[in-house]
Amino acid sequence: MQDKSAPEEFDVVIVGRGPVGATLANLLGLCGVRTLVLEREARSYHLPRAVHFDDECMRVFQTIGLTDAILPHVILSPGMLFLDADGKMLLDWSRPQTLTPMGWHLSYRFHQPDLEDVLIGGLSRFPGVVLRNRCDVFALDQDEHGVRVRYEDLSNGQLTEVRAAYVIGCDGARSLIRRFIGSGMDDLGFHERWLVIDVLLKRARDDLGDYSLQHCDPKRPATYVRGTGTRRRWEITVLPDEDSHDVTQPAKVWALLSRWITPEDAEIERAAVYTFHSVIAQQWRNGRLLLAGDSAHQTPPFLGQGMCAGIRDAANLAWKLDAILRGNATTELLDTYQSERLPHVREFIALAIRLGGVINTKAIEAGLTAGEARENAPVKLEVKKPLLGPGLTIGNQLPAGDLAPQFALRDGSRSDDRVGYSHVLLVANAAALSSRPAVAQAGIEILTGDDAEAIGDWLRKHGITAALVRPDRYVQGTARNDAELDQLVAAVTPPTHVPSAA
Repeated sequence: MQDKSAPEEFDVVIVGRGPVGATLANLLGLCGVRTLVLEREARSYHLPRAVHFDDECMRVFQTIGLTDAILPHVILSPGMLFLDADGKMLLDWSRPQTLTPMGWHLSYRFHQPDLEDVLIGGLSRFPGVVLRNRCDVFALDQDEHGVRVRYEDLSNGQLTEVRAAYVIGCDGARSLIRRFIGSGMDDLGFHERWLVIDVLLKRARDDLGDYSLQHCDPKRPATYVRGTGTRRRWEITVLPDEDSHDVTQPAKVWALLSRWITPEDAEIERAAVYTFHSVIAQQWRNGRLLLAGDSAHQTPPFLGQGMCAGIRDAANLAWKLDAILRGNATTELLDTYQSERLPHVREFIALAIRLGGVINTKAIEAGLTAGEARENAPVKLEVKKPLLGPGLTIGNQLPAGDLAPQFALRDGSRSDDRVGYSHVLLVANAAALSSRPAVAQAGIEILTGDDAEAIGDWLRKHGITAALVRPDRYVQGTARNDAELDQLVAAVTPPTHVPSAA
């Protein structure tokens, strides 16, 4: 009989219920992991924050079964144009309006409270996931068996403690969990104050357009972002001699917006000064404590990759925690979390900093963009997603470390829906596996060229006969022959399930 005075036990406690914490909780719920989410606030913050996510994020939302609920709340973004002080285009970063190899569009605009409502609502599907609001964590004590988590219920002052195998800090830039880990921060050198103004249009202003616009005016750079519905955002540089409080006053805000809109066009929903930072935590893990999202890294917003990076953290981390909790992997597997994710996010932050510096043609001529500029024509910008850092990748041959496509299967379904949040082995034909009983022992999902012609085409394009794809859709390894195929099968065969970090 359980001791009623003993603290409740969970596999994972997540501190923070924002998009990253809620996505991680949905993924863990999908795995059957007993999860407690502790959130200090009573409800989601009602004003806009993040406004963009990409095809990879939507693929994660597909994995947790929430895309049908999210799609009514998003619009497609055609991309961003960079204009000089005279309105002449310097840089064209258009986004294709066709589906990418991920199976989704490249750029979505959204209103963060809408997304959070869907993600939080999704948690109710999982009986093993518990959400407690108005709970303020104040102490963490870890030992070899787990973590003692103590928190206060701010609604009544009651103090409670629970036990967990792992605690994940999804608690933002001022993360308490990061302080418990004792991590310092690597500063990538970008710290600028920007005035963020969100407005609600009172009348149609189609002339503002659907493109995001980066006004590269050396006197005062500014960004325009089309939001969902009647929402529009401007982000305007705050000059060194300006007071952060003064620039948020209505008269000053309208003066700064006057080149685009007037009070007759819109009402101000929020005007606030933010300091955009570029920092990365030096230590994402201390034993059973880990970081994800803004607690681990912060980026200037120019690439729209801040929240996206946190969603990638969640997708990378959840299946690894599940493998360890099931006894299919050792705790060393968690060492691959930072080693894979940190170089990836660092590359995105570095590009965001470079984009933030594009305020004149000299910056563009300095080599920011891919390819040579045609004379008197805008430069076209293309951003390629980075590869994973070193970790679980088997061998160095591409596409290992890169995202695998999502395939349309012959039965009309999509490969991610067939596979779920699990490993999958892609092979040109099933005959290659007929003499390998270890494949059946591993219980791994298999997709072949018989399931989708495009699978065979993709394998041939890369000169390989098979590829092992992880639950987060990154390619763990490839095979060009039978010996390399045996390596892939061994990587997911119990009891190791996944290899230890290299």
